[in-house]
Order: sequence, then C-alpha cells, then structure tokens
Amino acid sequence: MKVSADRLSGCFCVLLGLAMIFAIIPTYVEGPEDGSIAPATLPNILSWIIVVCGGFLVIKPTGHQTQDMRFFISAAAYAAVLAGAIYAMTLLGFVYVAPVLALVIMLMIGERRPLWLGFGVAGMPALIFIFVELLLDRSFP
Repeated sequence: MKVSADRLSGCFCVLLGLAMIFAIIPTYVEGPEDGSIAPATLPNILSWIIVVCGGFLVIKPTGHQTQDMRFFISAAAYAAVLAGAIYAMTLLGFVYVAPVLALVIMLMIGERRPLWLGFGVAGMPALIFIFVELLLDRSFP
C-alpha cells in the first residue's frame, strides 16, 4: 500500500474514533439516570461511523491531488474559530455563543441569504437547545 494523505487521515480518524469509543466517552459521559436512551448512545454511534469511514479511506483512498495551501489555511481558520467558540462557551455558555458561532461559520463559508442566516443563527441553536436541554434532559455549560 502506498502512503498518501488519504490513508494518513483515514488512520487518524480510525484512531480518533477508537479513542472516543474506548477511552473518552466512557470517562467523560455520565451514566444513564432515567430516560429512553443512554447519554453515550449517540456519541458511540457517531464514533463508530468515524471509525468505519476512516477505515474505508485507508482501504480505498481517492485519487485526488494535494490542494492549494489556501485550503489548509481556511481549514486552520475554521479550527481556530471553533477552538475560540469552545473556550467562549466555558465562560459565557451555549445560549450566548452558539448563535455567534453559527453566524461566523456561515459567513466564512460564503452564505449571504438573510433567511438562511436567520435560521442558522436563531433556528439551529434553538433546536439543539430543545433537543439536548429539554428532550434529553442534559444541561449545557
């Protein structure tokens, strides 16, 4: 097998997913108190999806060529925005940071339609809050 960026990123995804399943989720997700599903169910499902997709990438990498450096710079900018938002959520909370984060990400990807911006800024954080806080009975920071 030839080493490529796809195979390396696939290996990273497999290792990350396995670390999530066997170390991070059992350590940091609380056990079920009551309710219909355990709190670790969705993170485990998503982690297994990451493992499987990473495995497919290792087995059958794409034939894509290396991208221009500006794509990597924009990816680093997204990562920096997300890291800053996570830090801001620890200080200010989800309710205040999520709409601003949604707006910044949507503007970074080039979205300019007012209806979509409005739904992304107000609608999606509200839906996430309703599902997590009210339906799953979990609290946000």
